[in-house]
Amino acid sequence: MIRAATPTRIRRRQRATATATAAAADADALDAAFFALSSELRRRMLDVLKREAGCNVNFVCEQFAGEIGRFAVMKHLAALERGGLVVSAREGRERRLWFDATPIQLIHERWTTEFSAYWAARLTRLKYGAEGAEVHALAARVDGKTTKTPKTTNKERRHG
Repeated sequence: MIRAATPTRIRRRQRATATATAAAADADALDAAFFALSSELRRRMLDVLKREAGCNVNFVCEQFAGEIGRFAVMKHLAALERGGLVVSAREGRERRLWFDATPIQLIHERWTTEFSAYWAARLTRLKYGAEGAEVHALAARVDGKTTKTPKTTNKERRHG
């Protein structure tokens, strides 16, 4: 039996396709950023662009004159642009370049966000424990009800 393509089924299929496409685009963007950062020479180019924001391609070529040629610099800059790490704009005959750290920030957030809250709580607990202060655990929600956890130490916090 063949099912008819109802508007609801079509919308579901479109949403699933859009979600899969967005996930693939995010993965491609991450791959491009990692590829761009994989070369030590490209990382040095990013250092130059960070130091001299808005410089032109000739300036970057001058920085690497003894190491590589102009065409190699252009290929590396193209890889950095594909990775989203370099933004360029034409001004007449020149091409101005800027470093964009957004992909690096996204990579950082992807792998550190879930751990940062855990380690911040552990460090706070360690600090209060070293000071001899009272440590209160946060109230936990179990089955929609808020439960309070007992205090972990009996010492009072000293101020002053």
